[in-house]
Amino acid sequence: MEPSTGPAEQQGPEQAGSPTREPAPWQASPVLSEQQSGRVELVLAYAAPVLDTRQTSRLLKEVSAAHPLPGQPHLKRVRPSQAAGSPHALELLLCLAGAAAGPRSLAELLPRPAVDPRGLGQPFLVAVPARPPLTRGQFEEARAHWPTSFHEDKQVTSALAGQLFSARERAAMQSHMERAVRAARQAAARGLRAVGAVVVDPASGRVLATGHDCRCPASPLLHAVMVCVDLVAQGQGRGTYDFAAHPACSFAAAAAPVGVRAGTVRKLDADEDGLPYVCTGYDLYVTREPCAMCAMALVHSRIQRVFYGAPSPDGALGTRFRVHARPDLNHRFQVFRGVLEDQCRRLDPDT
Repeated sequence: MEPSTGPAEQQGPEQAGSPTREPAPWQASPVLSEQQSGRVELVLAYAAPVLDTRQTSRLLKEVSAAHPLPGQPHLKRVRPSQAAGSPHALELLLCLAGAAAGPRSLAELLPRPAVDPRGLGQPFLVAVPARPPLTRGQFEEARAHWPTSFHEDKQVTSALAGQLFSARERAAMQSHMERAVRAARQAAARGLRAVGAVVVDPASGRVLATGHDCRCPASPLLHAVMVCVDLVAQGQGRGTYDFAAHPACSFAAAAAPVGVRAGTVRKLDADEDGLPYVCTGYDLYVTREPCAMCAMALVHSRIQRVFYGAPSPDGALGTRFRVHARPDLNHRFQVFRGVLEDQCRRLDPDT
């Protein structure tokens, strides 16, 4: 298939939207990993009041040596007393309680002579955060239980607050999703499922591929995302499918050095031809949350970010699974949901 020369491509490398355009009301919300978005998991630990604050430094050193907490480096060992009017000012974290938690004495918890318990009161059980907090919300929840260190990801904090993208970026994002919506409507007009997708090079704003759902009995795998991945590959002189019967599905030829041979196959990390590996560094805009097959295709094609409009009951990027954030996969990418969500929901009734 030759590169499309439809109206969008005749404009040359396309820049997304006008900088002065006012985006419609919508919010691009980050789809975080299960660890980032979940509640704080708590475990039981033993702590004891510090009755003689002059002993605090020594006790801290001895207890930390006797009961290191390598799996909980986020926990601080000392906190101010939580009881109003308490006669002691500080409380010291001794050790995790384990499965057989119950009343214990200092003699049972602290090995002698490694720890001299002078200056400590009767141990008590306290719930502490099991893992380091990953978001500010988790940090606020965690420190309500026990003082916790927090290494904030500024980008995640900005994204959760809706402050990650500038007005110009939002206008560009809206323009790209509007293109995906138009592709979905063209699919619906042809009796196909109303799902559209667009792949963009964020470095230039250039639209590299526009596609829609092309499934049929002979080609059941051609979801909109799969179509776009193949179109990007076609722009690099590769790809598999012929979309000539679907004029709304188009691609822009990738800028590559002279001498690249069409149809060549290369290793994942090889860059002899100056081209990225399929979608490396690119953004995908899709009207509907991708399924598990499409999500894994995005992992394989090395997409950088995915923006989807409406969730799907079987969605794999937030609804049922979070494929993009699985630590056991060799590539992860960022996902944002909600761009033109209302328009995208109206395209496909079951979203």
